[in-house]
Amino acid sequence: MHKVADQVGSASQLPVLHIADATADSLKQVGMTRVGLLGTRYTMEQDFYRGRLRERHGIDVIIPQPDQRDEINRVIYDELCRGVLLDRSREAFNIIIDRLALQGAEGVILGCTEIPLLIHQSDTKIPLFDTSYLHAIAAADYALENK
Repeated sequence: MHKVADQVGSASQLPVLHIADATADSLKQVGMTRVGLLGTRYTMEQDFYRGRLRERHGIDVIIPQPDQRDEINRVIYDELCRGVLLDRSREAFNIIIDRLALQGAEGVILGCTEIPLLIHQSDTKIPLFDTSYLHAIAAADYALENK
């Protein structure tokens, strides 16, 4: 959906709260300029999310290596979407998060609804940003400001 958010907003003339903008607002509040991104292969590899963070907000986004992206995508679709939570998958995600931190990520974006089912802030020292939560907060804030 967010890949075509600008077109939807133009066609409908209704405001569209882009999930990357809501995430960027939270990242900027804590002064982060370089973050890792976890999500489906599509989210990690396509530019609709990373490009928007970079171009509109000046935030550099690091994504995992290709084999790690494959594993993340597999876990999302073969496990998390089916309600399966495995310790070995949590460990794999933690290793990937640690590698992103070694590459300079100051925080990690959990850019898929299902990932927070598996990974929690208590699992890692690096700050995590749950985009579903951030997007919902942005929508509530918008609604309250525009009664």
